This record gives sequence, C-alpha cells and structure tokens, in this order.
Amino acid sequence: MKNIQMNHGQKGFTLIELMIVVAIIGILAAIAIPQYQDYVAKSQVSRVMGEVGSLRTAVEMCMMESKSEADCAADLGWSNSDLLGATEVNTVDGVDGGLTLEFVGTEATLLATFGNNASAAIATHQLAWVRNANGAWSCGTDFGTDKDKYKPSGCDGTIEEAAEEETPAT
Repeated sequence: MKNIQMNHGQKGFTLIELMIVVAIIGILAAIAIPQYQDYVAKSQVSRVMGEVGSLRTAVEMCMMESKSEADCAADLGWSNSDLLGATEVNTVDGVDGGLTLEFVGTEATLLATFGNNASAAIATHQLAWVRNANGAWSCGTDFGTDKDKYKPSGCDGTIEEAAEEETPAT
C-alpha cells in the first residue's frame, strides 16, 4: 500500500493579516464614532424642539383664557423629558434648568435647557420657542458657530433673533 501524503493548505491567518484587519477597524472606528455622536446630539435637539414646540398650542390657550404663568404651567400637559435638566415646568426662577415658561403681555417664551441624559456636546445649552406680539412663533438656540451642526431645520437662529423676529400684523 502506498503512503499518500496530502498537502494541507494554510489553516488560519498570519499575524500580519490580523494586524492589518485590526488597523482597518481602528481607522473606521476613529471616523465613525465622532460622526455617530454628532448624529445623536442633533437628533436630541430635534426631539426637544418638537417636544417643547408641541406646548405652543397649550400656551396659546392659556393666553386666550388669560391664565397666569403658574396656572398655565399646571395645565400644559408636559411629559417630562429626560433630555432636559428638570422633571417639571418651573415658572418661578428656572433654577432646575429644565423648562421655563414666561408670559409678558401677548408675548411668551418657552425656554428649554439641555441636561440630564442629553449629549455632552449640547448639555447646558438652550433652545427657545418665542411668541411675538403678533402671535408668530419662532425658534432659536444659544449654540455658537462651533455647534451649528446641531441646529435642526426650522430652528437655525439664535434665541435673541427669535425674540426680535417680527411679522407684520394681518
């Protein structure tokens, strides 16, 4: 009987091949992780914009019914946001850093301060919905030019610009 030797091919990977794969994964992770963090921060700003923006109708109702800030805050129907620094609306002094409601004549401001579970890139920053004397609402943030990438569409101005925005009375 003839002894047949079989030639077995390479089994496994060489150390160099493994090191190349690890290097490629490292490079991809170095690019992807910061991009993902930016995406998360922007989505959180958009979420808060929507959550706080949904309170505009309730604020309009309070103003039409001549309710005080304190009475209005109790009736807003606010569902606590884990992205803001508070668990309830604070109409007195804003110490909790969450959501502050302010009426001045026919103008109103809903000011949300990011905190709690918000991304570190936006924590302590603010987003405001401002109602002018003509009844028009505008949105703004206090993000500097270095954080413009977090601003959602429809809320690309500053808080000051939102407060100053005028629309002609109809």
